[in-house]
Parts: sequence; structure tokens; C-alpha cells
Amino acid sequence: MSEALIHPENLPIGSVGRKSSGWWGMLALIATEAALFAYLLFSYFYLSTQAHHNWFPTQKPALTLALPNTFILLASSFTAWWGEKGIRRGDRQRLLTGLGLTFVLGCIFAGIQLWEWHTKSFSFTDSVYASMYYTITGFHMLHVFVGLLILLCLLVWSWLGKFDSQRFSPVSTGIVYWHFVDIVWLAVFSTFYIFPYLD
Repeated sequence: MSEALIHPENLPIGSVGRKSSGWWGMLALIATEAALFAYLLFSYFYLSTQAHHNWFPTQKPALTLALPNTFILLASSFTAWWGEKGIRRGDRQRLLTGLGLTFVLGCIFAGIQLWEWHTKSFSFTDSVYASMYYTITGFHMLHVFVGLLILLCLLVWSWLGKFDSQRFSPVSTGIVYWHFVDIVWLAVFSTFYIFPYLD
């Protein structure tokens, strides 16, 4: 990464109208990560059907923190898309603003999620439900942190002027990962916070 920060030619250029090999590689990575989350969520639903007692440790999950946090993450996906559209038109300031807002919203999401973990009345080893909750939301949080690192790199490279209307492939590649993080959260949020109220 330090080489790329010093030498802008080390970043892939990509062609307008064509996807770079990095973009396709990111899609392959996303496919494998999506399979991981599919298996984890399947495990949750399977284990919940095998429970012979109350599946939830206390009561059904509260939406007090999770619902606004979901809207924050969805908003971050919009700001990322908005910033990417800006650089496609050659507007570097719009890209910087979009990436900066996305990074801040992502940090707020992570902070609220960490606070929610802290306020939970159960721990990782209390029950099968608790283990599944912390495992799945923990894996998602790991992906959030990776996404924030990607956004930070893109923000620094944008500030250094490495992107323009002809050279934005790394931006598109990084933002498609952030969209994936958001989509996965919708699945996790629905599983842990919405489906319990549909029973």
C-alpha cells in the first residue's frame, strides 16, 4: 500500500465502459463471502428449529439501536454511490465528500454495534442463540472494518488526486464491497431483529 501511495501508476487504471480485473476479482471474493454468510444464517435457522425451550435468552431483540443503525448503514451506501458518480463525471470534490461521509457513517454504525454488544444481557457462551448472534454479527463487523480500511485508502488516494473521470477503477471496486457489507447487514438484521416478531 505504501508503494501505491507514493507511485500513482501502481494503481490500476481500468477503462471507461469496461470492468477491471480487480472488479471481477472483488465479485469473486464477494461470492465466497456471501456463501459464508448463507451457511451461517442457515445454521441459525436450523438450530432455532431444534431448540426444545425458549430460543431467545431473555425477550425478543429490541429494535432501539439496530433499526436506526440499519438506516445509517443504508445511508452510507447512498453516499458511496453518490461519490462514485461524481468521479465518473470528473468531480473529485464530490468523490472526497462522498467517501468521507461514507467513512464517518460506517464508523458510527460500528460504534453503535459495539455499544449494543456491550449492553446485551447475555454473553457469547450463555446459549446457542447467543453464540450464533455474536458469531454472525461479529463476522459482519469484521467485514465492516475491512470496508472502512478500503474506504480510508480510497479517501487518501482521492485526496492525493489519483482518480479522475478516466481513472476510477479502484473506487468502483472498493464501493461494490461496501454495498455488499450493507446487503449482508440487511440479511443479518432481518434474521435477528425482524423474523422473531413474525412468529
